[in-house]
Parts: sequence; C-alpha cells; structure tokens
Amino acid sequence: MVKERVCVTGAGGYLGSWLVKLLLSRDYAVHGTVRQPGDEKYAHLNKLDKASENLKLLKAELLDYESLYSAIEGCSGVFHVASPLPLTAGANPEVELVEPAVKGTLNVLKACVEAKVKRVVVVSSVVAVALNPGWPKGQIKDESCWSDKEYCRTTKNWYPLSKTEAESEALEFAKSTGLDVVTVCPTLIFGPLLQPSVNASSMQLIKLLKDGIHLLGNKRTTIVDVRDVAEALILVYEKPEAVGRYICTAYSIKEHDLVDKLRTLYPNYNYPKSFTEAEDEILSSEKLQRLGWRYRLLEETLVDAIESYKKAGFLD
Repeated sequence: MVKERVCVTGAGGYLGSWLVKLLLSRDYAVHGTVRQPGDEKYAHLNKLDKASENLKLLKAELLDYESLYSAIEGCSGVFHVASPLPLTAGANPEVELVEPAVKGTLNVLKACVEAKVKRVVVVSSVVAVALNPGWPKGQIKDESCWSDKEYCRTTKNWYPLSKTEAESEALEFAKSTGLDVVTVCPTLIFGPLLQPSVNASSMQLIKLLKDGIHLLGNKRTTIVDVRDVAEALILVYEKPEAVGRYICTAYSIKEHDLVDKLRTLYPNYNYPKSFTEAEDEILSSEKLQRLGWRYRLLEETLVDAIESYKKAGFLD
C-alpha cells in the first residue's frame, strides 16, 4: 500500500540515493529526477528494494521549468536535493554557479505551487550558516546565523554564496506565496556510498586515508552520517510542526582526533603527520533533535564509509 507520492530532485547523487532508498522502504512512491534516466550510473537506484513498483526516474534539469513541473505533478511532497557543485570556479562564478543555484531552486518552488504540493524540503548546507565573521566569537551558531553574502563575495567563497542565496530566496518565496517550505543545512556528510562514483565530501575522507598529506590544519570538523541526513529530511517532511530551517550535524571533532580515531580503526593508511591549530566552529542541531532526530555513532559512520570505499576500489 503506497503511503503517498513524493519527488526527489538529484535522486542519483550521494544524499539523493539514500533518501530514495529510505522513502521506498517506508512505502512512498518516488519520482526521482536525474539528467539521463537510462544512464548506467543510475542503475543502483533501480536495484533498490521496491524500486520496480514504486520508483520512477524522470529526466529533469533545474533550469528547465517544464521538465521539473512534469516530474513534480501528482506529488504531495518534494525533496529538493539537487544542487550544482562546481569542482573549480570558472571565469564568472556568480553567473556559472550562484545564479543557477538560485534560479533552479525557485523553478522547483514555482512548480510546487503550480502542482499544489503540500510541503517542500530544501537541502541547503552548513555553508549557508557558518561563514559569518560578525557572529560573536565562541557563541554557538544556530539557525538564526546566516553566512554573510558580502563576506562570501570578497573571499570568493562561491559555493557558500550559492547555498546562502538559494536558501534565503527559498524562505522568502515561501513567505510571499504561502508554500510550506522547510530547509535543512547538513554539515560534512560521510557514510557509505550507494552510487558508483565518489562525491565531494567522501573525497575528503578518502584523501585523509590515501594522500599522505604531511601537514593538516587542526580545525574542528562537523560531521553527519548520510543515512541520518536522509532520516532528518523525512522527519521534517512528516512532522507537521517542523518549520523554518534546521542545522543537521552530529559530531564536532578536531582533525587530529579524527585521524587518531581512523588510525585506531584502520592502521595501515597514509595519514597526515602533523597539524596546525585553526579556529573552532561551534554548531548546534538542538532544534532538529527536539523534533525527534537521532544520529548514529561516529565509528559506525567511519567504518561503513571506509568499507564501502574499499569494496568500490576507491582506496586501491
């Protein structure tokens, strides 16, 4: 018995794949948007439990409104996970990255209004929270903290700027139209991979294991498990009282301590040798936990992640 029909944009990505898997396991029917539905790189989605009867992969592009509307039509909820993640900044990053992120998000939201969707969950990022030099030093950053757009521009932090602009525009759009929009801002996402390629956050962990970086900044890293983020997205979708934005983070750990923990679990990798002290960042996911969100142990996240990299041959 299908619970209801929902749409997931960016269904083939790291977080999108886990979200689709969890939604199917909870008897949702899922419309997943991808760039090329027949592409081999999405085969893992069709192999998920209940995919044959409850998953439809649809071709959609964030900048093509009609394709989004076709995917969203008939769905009672939408999870907007897709986002352009550049590996390098081109000649005009505002045009190449920031504008598509904002326009893509607004296209999704406009399609949701037209399709009479009851709630939209937008995946933002901690980078829309944390880059704020004016925030009082030592004070915990909560949902009221936003990255400073001008600071992002002057420091050329284009990806954080794109996420900050897209999230603030989404919440403004919700205010002006009455569309029910909730945003979730995850920190660095680790955990096992379902998709056949390495995503940007997993690459950071693989580099720690493989690259033999001699010196690493001993900054505090905030980590959350990909499966726990997927759970958080479903939680804020299903809980009527969920409102506004939610920071989604589980562990805050110094790079040095993270490497020590990894070395205990997997002694034979080429870890960084020394560390330089860096500034700390304190973030809280208390609001999400009050809604009932729980997260798994860091060891479980690291072991499951590394075992999945080994299996896929990414550590060879």
